[in-house]
Amino acid sequence: MGYEKPAWLEALYSQKFFAGCSYHENSKKNEKNICCLDCCLSICPHCLPSHRFHRLLQVRRYVYHDVVRLEDLQKLIDCSNVQAYTINSAKVVFIKKRPQNRQFKGSGNYCTSCDRSLQEPYIHCSLGCKVDYVLKYKKDLSPYLRKCNSLQLSPDFLVPQDYMGDDETTNETPHSTIVDSDEPMSWSSGSSGSENMSNMTCGNQGVEARAACSCWFEVAGAEIAAAGDVG
Repeated sequence: MGYEKPAWLEALYSQKFFAGCSYHENSKKNEKNICCLDCCLSICPHCLPSHRFHRLLQVRRYVYHDVVRLEDLQKLIDCSNVQAYTINSAKVVFIKKRPQNRQFKGSGNYCTSCDRSLQEPYIHCSLGCKVDYVLKYKKDLSPYLRKCNSLQLSPDFLVPQDYMGDDETTNETPHSTIVDSDEPMSWSSGSSGSENMSNMTCGNQGVEARAACSCWFEVAGAEIAAAGDVG
């Protein structure tokens, strides 16, 4: 049982994000930037009504790589020894490995899977690298998985205006963009958790649907009406 990745983890690694949603191809802001952990699918904000009681994880993007907030991910799996990066005051973790092409190796640690240079004491550059390492050397991923019965989208996630009811405001929201900055990411300063932390149960809060945005890096300051809380 512990030899295999749970279905939600496999989906997070294999599903394609930030492509247009085929079910809402005629809608604005239809990028698939959410992973439904119960359906194991990448979905867009317009898909939320069909998944509102499911565990939802927002996927973000930085310099053409998919990232998730450390705060969200560590509710699902132990992220200790994975290098976290601080972007716009939020710590994020890369989902997939990012092999480093440079031949020169300086001082410090290197990723156990792809030889990327890391800041001490980290030994994994991404969630995928840690999972591969655990499965290869410890043969069991189950001690690292955490019980999470409910996972809601963060408050900065917004749902599209055209998804709302007729009684909601119809003011157009500026189209949000994904910022692929050339500025270097800053290293996070602390460990992301102990290696053998006990299981942690998420709070049983309902999923909140809010007004539209595919990323938290840059959103124009227009006033948006929030959708009503679910559950």
